[in-house]
Amino acid sequence: MAKPDKTKETSFKDLTAGRDYSSLLSSVVAICIGLVFGFIILLFANPSQAVNGFLTILQGGFAGGMRGVGNVFYYAVPIMMTGLGVAFAFKTGLFNIGGPGQFVIGGYTAILLAVKLDFLPGPLRWIVPLFGALIAGGLWALLPGLLTAYAHVNIVIGTIMMNYIGMYLVNFLIPRTGIYDLLKNQTVDVPSAACLPKVGLDKLFPGSSANISIFIAIGMVILIHILLNKTTFGYELKACGMNRDASKYAGINEKRNVILSVMISGAVIGLGGALLYLAGTGKHIIVQDVLAPEGFNGIPVALLAMNSPIGVFFSSIFIAYITVAGFYMQVHGFVPEIIDIIIASIIYFSAFSLLIKGFIEKRRLQKSVANTQKGEGAPPLSADPVAEMENSPLPDETIKGEEE
Repeated sequence: MAKPDKTKETSFKDLTAGRDYSSLLSSVVAICIGLVFGFIILLFANPSQAVNGFLTILQGGFAGGMRGVGNVFYYAVPIMMTGLGVAFAFKTGLFNIGGPGQFVIGGYTAILLAVKLDFLPGPLRWIVPLFGALIAGGLWALLPGLLTAYAHVNIVIGTIMMNYIGMYLVNFLIPRTGIYDLLKNQTVDVPSAACLPKVGLDKLFPGSSANISIFIAIGMVILIHILLNKTTFGYELKACGMNRDASKYAGINEKRNVILSVMISGAVIGLGGALLYLAGTGKHIIVQDVLAPEGFNGIPVALLAMNSPIGVFFSSIFIAYITVAGFYMQVHGFVPEIIDIIIASIIYFSAFSLLIKGFIEKRRLQKSVANTQKGEGAPPLSADPVAEMENSPLPDETIKGEEE
């Protein structure tokens, strides 16, 4: 019995690990370039305080002590959930740009259930609204999923139009479902019994808005990671995203998987809306014709994370980290909005991380091919297989040469 080729097996493992390494390195390079560009902006805005402002950015949440660190977790949760939903759809070959609609639908459902279900005992006051938001976000993504699967409607068109339908629907329902504060033109305050518990984080980070939502978000990150990478269902979803026709030929129900993929993505984003509005920090849905920005913020988070669920956790923590730093930059004469410009520049340069990743993977592949050619018993491989195929003799020429 022939022994397995350890050389090929090791090479494959090395290349697989290399993809993860190149994704991480490309994101880090994009962040560094964005921070350098941000420092240049600070130099133009206020040259005398640019260094102090930049050091404050690097300190991030630590600039505000334990309160600032706790607020990092609070600000990270909404963008973590929206980024996770977008990344999940990306992994399955779909571009879910309907985050704002799914986010506000989930938030509205959570507020409505939290106010109306005042008869529920104990933790059910906030657990049931969370599940309600999860279901509502998934159902709101159902229609674009059906249109994409059966009518071949572009997923971007289908999801982005649902954003406006969701926004206007929520604005219509709030005054008519008994959760409207007429004086402030927004939803009423969520009852304290229905707010997310602090679970001791108020003592660990005194004065911050941190609560149990950060643990729920981390749990969702782990769940989505396991679903995508450790289950047959996740493999089928990614296979349909890579090639729907090939998946259908292999016996996979591609229409069902497209629908489920969009619904799971929408459910995660809808849960993010619930975690924001049930935090008990005074956040309300204001009745105005403006899309929820948290839904769009998940796109750059997923981009910076290279669509990795674990990467989404770190990228959202990083963005929240420097967002909190923006509040403390006023001490150095900068307006808080300047941190948004710096974040935008980091996200902009993260778009080039795909180019950086491609360059790194090309170099690693060339090195792996060179190492393989030096190994014993391994057939020589060409660094440029396309050129080798073009220069190789045709089958007829090979046969003719053998006959001679």
